[in-house]
Amino acid sequence: MGFQEAVRAFFSNYVNFNDRSQRSAYWWPQLFILAVGFILGLVGGLLGETIAGLVGIIVMIFQLAVLIPTISVSVRRLHDHDKSGWWLLVAFVPILGALYLLYLFVTKGTDGPNRFGPNPLGSDSTVFN
Repeated sequence: MGFQEAVRAFFSNYVNFNDRSQRSAYWWPQLFILAVGFILGLVGGLLGETIAGLVGIIVMIFQLAVLIPTISVSVRRLHDHDKSGWWLLVAFVPILGALYLLYLFVTKGTDGPNRFGPNPLGSDSTVFN
């Protein structure tokens, strides 16, 4: 899944807490969110204090707009490992919880179908995507 396709799927599946997501469907939108935040911060810093407040409000609105889609794609990514979406709560465990989630989001999901659906990479995929 390429960058544009992943970002499009990220916003079109913003309330889909079912199914599974491959790694690229998770990481490309995260890069998009980071890039938009960086660009908005840069614009706010270059335009001075009067505009920086407005840019700060735009950043907050953007972060609120991507909150539910981010949770949704995270749940689907956990489903790829045959784990419930409730595993996101492990993030509240200091340091180790975030590291464990990072491990799950980076590693390849279970091969073949699991209780959350078919493999998003295909039934007999050997691609490391």
